[in-house]
Amino acid sequence: MSLTQLDSTALKKAFILGAKNLEAKKDWINELNVFPVPDGDTGTNMTMTIMSAVKEVSASADDMKSVCKAISSGSLKGARGNSGVILSQLLRGFTKIAGDYESLDTMILSIALDKATETAYKAVMRPKEGTILTVAKAMSTKALEIYEEVDDIQEFIKEVLNAGDKALARTPELLPVLKQAGVVDSGGQGLMEIIRGVYDSVMGKELDYSSIEMPKPKTPVKMGMHISKAEVDTANIKFGYCTEFIINLEKEFKENDEESFKAFLETIGDSLVCVSDEEVVKIHVHTNDPGLALQRALGYGSLTRIKIDNMREQHEEQLLKEMIESGEVEVDDTETETKKDVELKEYGFISVSSGEGLSDIFKGLGVDEIIEGGQTMNPSTEDILFAIDKLNAKNIYILPNNKNIILAANQAAELIQDKNIMVVPTKTIPQGLSAVIAFMPNIGSEENFNNMQEEIKKVKSLQVTYAVRTTSIDDFDIEEGDIMAIGDAGIVSVGKSIDDTLLEGLAKLINEETELVSLYYGADIKEEEAEKLKERLSDKYSNIDIELNRGSQAVYYYIASVE
Repeated sequence: MSLTQLDSTALKKAFILGAKNLEAKKDWINELNVFPVPDGDTGTNMTMTIMSAVKEVSASADDMKSVCKAISSGSLKGARGNSGVILSQLLRGFTKIAGDYESLDTMILSIALDKATETAYKAVMRPKEGTILTVAKAMSTKALEIYEEVDDIQEFIKEVLNAGDKALARTPELLPVLKQAGVVDSGGQGLMEIIRGVYDSVMGKELDYSSIEMPKPKTPVKMGMHISKAEVDTANIKFGYCTEFIINLEKEFKENDEESFKAFLETIGDSLVCVSDEEVVKIHVHTNDPGLALQRALGYGSLTRIKIDNMREQHEEQLLKEMIESGEVEVDDTETETKKDVELKEYGFISVSSGEGLSDIFKGLGVDEIIEGGQTMNPSTEDILFAIDKLNAKNIYILPNNKNIILAANQAAELIQDKNIMVVPTKTIPQGLSAVIAFMPNIGSEENFNNMQEEIKKVKSLQVTYAVRTTSIDDFDIEEGDIMAIGDAGIVSVGKSIDDTLLEGLAKLINEETELVSLYYGADIKEEEAEKLKERLSDKYSNIDIELNRGSQAVYYYIASVE
């Protein structure tokens, strides 16, 4: 039976099945990623991107405009990595056309696919062939060629799918590293899995994607990683930090603003992707100066979902892992690590952190040395001196992140003569994160120090823990075991429920100027519990961006920042 129209319900189902097919094969797609330093694994990044959209689509109204808006906004907000951002732009371009119609025929589908390709190419400063872009272009070109002759949507998608597969098979001829490794482009493969799921949907198939077997190797293109990362030296990585963030726009972001911002980012990096809609701008760039990118972005609005990865370090860690696994390197557990005789770098950061998740966030922002510690385990002056000694930098900033550690940090700083040690008086984890984000490598050490001190004043912190004794303080009568929410100036709420006490405390910090609330859940909180709390906050403060992060900290059930 011929299918000539695709209504909003059918589009919603097809999109969700396409996403499920990608999710089922994400680990296999991850294995295709042969580039020296990943922004994150391609399959995982694309899956997280599209699943963010699926969440919004599932909750949207069934009319075409609502479905398309959910696909576009959901994928943009959830976009991760280069491949995820490009996927979000393909979806954004498609929905710009599709959202204007009550149903889609092959002509509208072909125009929407063409718009998808155009939008994605525009988002990338220097488009590279042999990637997901090449595959998308082949499918949209085929669609424009056949729509006048093919009005059956099932046959139309089959032809488009075949064109994409052929383009994917050619990607190794366009990118030498793919040919050397014997694989196709991972982003292109991910896109094809989405389209394959869409095709299954329009054909009326009901599949259990969780039970799908991974594809077998093909000839001549082999599906699997056969290139050692050792073959790509870290010296080839011109820009060392993969930097991603979202700008929540506070003023109109016109086309000339976008072009100007992209031109600036191009002067400090490469692998640039800049995409925007009416409310947000998503940025992905490889640069040696993440602070410059963040500072310029602040001119357009507030920043959220900041992610900075040291790609050289990632590559070296992966290379060492491969060499150990292959037996090329033997690990001597008794060997004492010595400080390398290297030239001092200009700046370095030391931060106190109390949980694995928090430590990972600090490292991602460029902190060199982490000192484990916090409220119940204050590091000593000696601990801080040891961290300073390990760090080869002329100017070192210390982030105590607890008022009880500032004194020890100051004492350590006074004992050092050959380095410029500056203790930023951060009393909470949110203040520490705010301080390191404010750092700009192109200005002087003292100016940076002053800027960081000013920046931490703008952050309101909240920490939720339990009472170890019965007492009366800050006008609260507290019993042992009560839950307390502690702000920057003292206790702000007390209760029996962790979530309710946190919500009551936040209500006293949030005002009409609040744009972002970041939550860091502790070691005693399950992720599902934290997600439910986030939903309650999102429902209560629908105009505020709520972020959730794994902190894994002890003592505090939650740490929160209000900005």
